[in-house]
Amino acid sequence: MKSIEVRKNFLKFFQKKIHKIIPSVPIVLKDDPSLFFVNAGMNPFKNYFLGNEKPPYTRIVDSQKCLRVTGKHNDIDDVGNDTYHHTMFEMLGNWSFGDYFKKEAISWAWELLTEKYKISEENLYVTFFNGEPNLNLPADEESYNYWREILNKNRIIPFGKKDNFWEMGFTGPCGPCSEIHIDLRNHKEKAKKPASKLINKGHPHVIEIWNLVFIEFFLKSDNSLYRLPDRHIDTGMGLERLCRILQKKSSNYETDLFLPLIRKIEKCIGKKYGEDKNIDISMQVLADHIRAVSFAISEGQNPSNTGVGYVIRRILRRALGFSFRFLDKKQAFIYKLVDTLSDEMGEIYPDIFRHKASIKKIVKEEENIFLKTINQGIIRMNHLIKEYKNKKEKLIDGVHIFELYDTYGFPLDFSRILARENDLKIDKDGFEKEMLKQKKRSKKGEYTEKFDWIVLLENSQKENCFLGYDQLEIETKIRKFRKMEDSSEKYFQIVFDQTPFYPEVNGQLGDTGWILNSNYEEKIHIFKTKKEENLIVHLVKNIPLHPLKFFKIRVDAIRRRKIEKNHTAIHLLHYALSEILGIGVRQKGSYIGPDRLRFDFSHSEKLSVSTIDFVEDSVNKMIQEKLTIEEKKEARREGGRCIRFGNSVELCSGTHVSNTEHIEYFKILSESSISSGIRRIEAITSIEVVRYLKNICKKYNVLLEVLNFPNDPIKKIKNLLDENKIFKSQLKNISGQKMNFLKKKLYSRFSKKFSKKVSKKERLEYLKLIVEKTDLNTDSVKKLALELRREIPSLIIILVCFHSKKKVVIFSAISDNLIHYRGMSASAIVQYLATNIRVKFGGKSFFAEAKVDNLEGLEEALRKAKLFINSMNYSFS
Repeated sequence: MKSIEVRKNFLKFFQKKIHKIIPSVPIVLKDDPSLFFVNAGMNPFKNYFLGNEKPPYTRIVDSQKCLRVTGKHNDIDDVGNDTYHHTMFEMLGNWSFGDYFKKEAISWAWELLTEKYKISEENLYVTFFNGEPNLNLPADEESYNYWREILNKNRIIPFGKKDNFWEMGFTGPCGPCSEIHIDLRNHKEKAKKPASKLINKGHPHVIEIWNLVFIEFFLKSDNSLYRLPDRHIDTGMGLERLCRILQKKSSNYETDLFLPLIRKIEKCIGKKYGEDKNIDISMQVLADHIRAVSFAISEGQNPSNTGVGYVIRRILRRALGFSFRFLDKKQAFIYKLVDTLSDEMGEIYPDIFRHKASIKKIVKEEENIFLKTINQGIIRMNHLIKEYKNKKEKLIDGVHIFELYDTYGFPLDFSRILARENDLKIDKDGFEKEMLKQKKRSKKGEYTEKFDWIVLLENSQKENCFLGYDQLEIETKIRKFRKMEDSSEKYFQIVFDQTPFYPEVNGQLGDTGWILNSNYEEKIHIFKTKKEENLIVHLVKNIPLHPLKFFKIRVDAIRRRKIEKNHTAIHLLHYALSEILGIGVRQKGSYIGPDRLRFDFSHSEKLSVSTIDFVEDSVNKMIQEKLTIEEKKEARREGGRCIRFGNSVELCSGTHVSNTEHIEYFKILSESSISSGIRRIEAITSIEVVRYLKNICKKYNVLLEVLNFPNDPIKKIKNLLDENKIFKSQLKNISGQKMNFLKKKLYSRFSKKFSKKVSKKERLEYLKLIVEKTDLNTDSVKKLALELRREIPSLIIILVCFHSKKKVVIFSAISDNLIHYRGMSASAIVQYLATNIRVKFGGKSFFAEAKVDNLEGLEEALRKAKLFINSMNYSFS
């Protein structure tokens, strides 16, 4: 049975059981701060389970795209190494929200597997929850009794909380679960050991295929439980595993979901699948990872250095590491797999087909960037392996592994593989400590503790409704609140019965404002508004003294109006870009605050000055046309808004001006590239434009004064530039002469050594060190360092450039033979200098530089740098 039929039969089966078929939501989550990706089939329905949103249907069936690469649910290390774990997979699920429960879920699951899919009953086993005394939870005898009506008791296996009690997180809805497992071993293996002894033991052929979760409790932060008023069903069955079973394959990768990709890889690399373990694992990794990366990019999430984009880049780089190491591919080719993926899945998921060209382009560029840096990482890693093989403790220091990761972009997985092949291990704890230090330096990775909600208003009919499109001040009551603590502050989240405060959503900053009691004696500042688990939460430092009373809550109207101007301007900008650049323009992100706006969009080329002017004029023209907002009320009732300003039409829940004339002015400040194929425009509106232009005029007047008020300032500046060009040329000649003199001086120190041919052994034995100070300009010093490293073998050079009293730059360069044979690095030297004196540094193995902010301690730092190099046990000439 083909995968397309497997998926279709699942959906149709539950459709006949009065379930509504709904499509998969995007794999990249936009509005859930707790998750980057959908990592389980229940994620889209989280708010239904929490009671924050009423489900449109009590019975639902779907096939949901999932990605498990972060946090608690992280399968990436297993992917490729076994036959059944994946980063991206499809979760088949049927759902009941306060409708049917255990009996129906169990009987229908059995009916589907044995009657519809014709899976032999003899191979199926089930598990159930056997209780947890510490939580006063009895065994799930109800599920056991239902299974006893179907199965022999020898195939109903009890397990504890770890395996058979499902929890959404540290707090939230939870409940016992019953898993269905299958034994895919041959008769000989089955005779040796019963499957009941192998369940949940990681056996590759005794695997879980379906989890039936019975949500009936709520877990509080103190680990206590209480029963929910409604009971729910949440089931999940991996499509990939089910296809393996129905297609009678020994691995998920042999099914029609992956085999076409593996055949394409075979064609690209000229090697066969099934002949070598390392090649097989690598092909499996590539086939899996290109699916995850392609689906993410098709939804507008490109690889990058932060957040979600960083995770996508990490997945792709793991694939590239396997390709480089085991498939011996030194050129980009993984991007070619996108064509095959589009052919196989484009009909079911049209975005893959629609954006195929841009996915290929982005993947190819990422491959080329990675391949440029990976060689240096391998050289450095081989040096570390050689060093640690001679040590008693076969554990490579985590500091070194992190340097590889941070400086060379060398994947942690790759370091682990290379170490393992040489009977070494990597210090993962040390690596994690260095990673934590980096997160602290960038002020990221803060942990927030959430306390339990204190509910003041039960069964509210208004359901936290938003009234802020039409009102900025209302009277309301507190529905519930909770305390929050993180590393920097303590605060509270408040949910009101109804609110005019717009939360931070889709780039628009959330409202700020005040809570006022009836006598205006108490005024509490609401410093942020967010949307969390479909609730509008208001962040405050203190809770009102009498929280059960009615309050007035008032939005900061001036700030809101500024945000509305910028949000409407974003719509006009998007429309103008689409009209001028073409329909390929897609929004990739935005920032909408009171001060400015930022719009990220897909476009492959830099916008010319004339194009930017044209876009700006087009937006200002729409502002001057005084276009009135038009809104479809039906869309608002359905949870969205269809907003029209003239020909600009978008679905948007944000807040806007009633007429474009309120925007007044629009000015583009900059246009730039933020990643491959993604451009960014930053702009301002209204009073900010006036301030900006006044500042420009002020600077212009200062410039005129500096130029002594010439009749033609532009001509005057051109003349000055021409004169400056002549002076620069003269200075360049003088600097060139000084550089050649210094070069001869330094070169003469080793002239005797170069009078004869130097053997490879001597190149390694006679390491040469130069530490010199100079007042040459930085360009000349940089050129000198690069020339010397090429001309003098076995050279380490440190040049200190005193270009001015306030500007000191240190350059370090190393000859190629020291890099290749010794694994030495210029960046390691300037990094060592940074530990002894405050510098900003960067560079590569052959050349690096450091900018010195404070000269105090420079001499001592250079002395220690010499000792650091000497300590490597080299002989110096």
